[in-house]
Amino acid sequence: MEFFCYHRDRPGSAALREKLTEEHWSYMDHYTAELIARGPTLDGDRATGSVHIVDLPDPAAARAFAFDEPNQQAGVYRDVMVRRWRNVLGRTMWDFPGGRDGGDRYLVLGLAEGGAADLVPPPGRRDDLIAYGPLLSDDGTFWLGTAALIQAPDPGTARTILTPELYADIEVHDWTFGGRR
Repeated sequence: MEFFCYHRDRPGSAALREKLTEEHWSYMDHYTAELIARGPTLDGDRATGSVHIVDLPDPAAARAFAFDEPNQQAGVYRDVMVRRWRNVLGRTMWDFPGGRDGGDRYLVLGLAEGGAADLVPPPGRRDDLIAYGPLLSDDGTFWLGTAALIQAPDPGTARTILTPELYADIEVHDWTFGGRR
């Protein structure tokens, strides 16, 4: 089962995040085979959150992964979103044809309003997508939104990967590939 985890940083936690970098990476090293994508959201050079898309056995394992993470345990994050997710592209971020570096990348997070929407990416956009899939309830039966990691020239263009009128809210965050270089 695939899960989307988004940890949002607590204001004023940058120094603590920096101090825990090695602990965070070491923790993630234990999940190398399970990770589909990872990386921080940013405001300029300052981290504002962390995205982890991971393939784990069940919702309990996903919650343990998200809440046992060292930054979470130490209070770097103000909140955590854990949602079941479906890897529509069938690849990891390391398989993204655009590579690890170059171009502007974004997390686009659409939160549900009505019936399921954007279950597959729009035609002609697949090569821009690093990761894409619906956010689902723990049992996989209810659509709760859509999450995408995308390379785009600007946040407005990134936002167009989703159909705006079908969501209660769409967030766009600067994002970059995470992990050890």
